[in-house]
Amino acid sequence: MAKWLLAVGMFLPVFSAQATQDPEALYNRTCAACHAGQLPQAPKKGDTAAWEPRLAQGMEQLLVHVTQGFKAMPPRGLCMDCSTEDYRSVILWMSGSPDT
Repeated sequence: MAKWLLAVGMFLPVFSAQATQDPEALYNRTCAACHAGQLPQAPKKGDTAAWEPRLAQGMEQLLVHVTQGFKAMPPRGLCMDCSTEDYRSVILWMSGSPDT
């Protein structure tokens, strides 16, 4: 019995890992509240001019901003179930960037 529990405990994280969320669904659920124009300083989806200087900082810096909060953006963008990969994909989707 102990061996079985140990085996299940070792493999459970593999099967419970959350897949990356759909960036559009994630945007609609959490990001659009600010990034659809309600906050002038929040870059809008598809506004390449607004995203360009942010992307120039590098993806790692953008991920720090979103996870820790930055200016008017709350920590984690109020998405408590988002992974780093979720944030990366929604940033790329909102900015229209193929890869950063």
